[in-house]
Amino acid sequence: MLSKTITTKFVYGLPKAELHVHLEGTLEPELKLALSQKNHIDIGQTNVEDIRKTYKFNSLPSFLAVYYSSMMVLQTEDDFYQLAMEYLKHAKENNVRHVEMFFDPQGHLARGINFDTVINGYYRACQDAKALNIDAQLIMCFLRDMPAQSANEILLMAQHHREKIIGIGLDSDEHHNPPLKFAYQFANATSQGYRTTMHADIDQVNSIEHIKQALEIINVNRLDHGTNIVENPDLVRWVAQTQIGLTTCPLSNKFISDDSKGKEILDLLDQGIKISINSDDPAYFGGYISDNYLALNTEFEVSKEDIIKLAKNSFETSWISPVQKQIYLNEIDNYVNNYEE
Repeated sequence: MLSKTITTKFVYGLPKAELHVHLEGTLEPELKLALSQKNHIDIGQTNVEDIRKTYKFNSLPSFLAVYYSSMMVLQTEDDFYQLAMEYLKHAKENNVRHVEMFFDPQGHLARGINFDTVINGYYRACQDAKALNIDAQLIMCFLRDMPAQSANEILLMAQHHREKIIGIGLDSDEHHNPPLKFAYQFANATSQGYRTTMHADIDQVNSIEHIKQALEIINVNRLDHGTNIVENPDLVRWVAQTQIGLTTCPLSNKFISDDSKGKEILDLLDQGIKISINSDDPAYFGGYISDNYLALNTEFEVSKEDIIKLAKNSFETSWISPVQKQIYLNEIDNYVNNYEE
């Protein structure tokens, strides 16, 4: 049951930033079917329900297998635009006011799709997001299970689109692919003025070592997932002091490990960590950002103050100006002060 002071209406209406959402992970079965038919691609299913049955997995590798194979339906600039716009419409319903969206160009280049096709489609959607009253930005991710040289190549390609990309991230299968594998590429990205973040997926082999590499050696501006940091109190104290943001995703956590990591999320919040709630790959994990807030509350009966703090953390750890942050923080205060059920 929801706690008495937190309702679905309150959570959906609460202004939020979303800092951890993969555009390729927002491919709903309906759009996948429509694009497969438009582009004459045999995906092995002929109806939405059959596609939905394939969205089943119990580990990060099994999820990634479905995730990458689904990309084949994305062929044209308009396909990438449509995918992003469909997500942004959901974001509007969740009162997301600012979003920093991940995208994986290497997954498309490997299929013969041009980099310009991908970035131009997504960027057009970012521009049109303004009509939805959403400020949308793009984070280009390196796939960590590909060679580091491949990351060099897409960083070079991105130079022609520098104004369209706010930051660089690192995602995909973490096993045997530690942050240090991409130390040179991230140093190069930082020198070019990009903000940086890395996935530190939950309960991985050498989780703490990878978190230490990302924070202490690569010096990322933000850390994605990363709740295993609770295993190292010294790191927790340091992150609280430096105010580095952590982006967490309860629903995807539960799909991958049978644990939402809600206890760790609330523990870190209580210790002053700037942790935020996000949706990760909502088409695959069964919920957008408000659903993740509600899932956390259903399991742990979070206080209203904590829900508000999580929302404020999302803006405070975003990559926007201090003036913009204050505008959005004021929106939260105005919403809470004037809210009526």
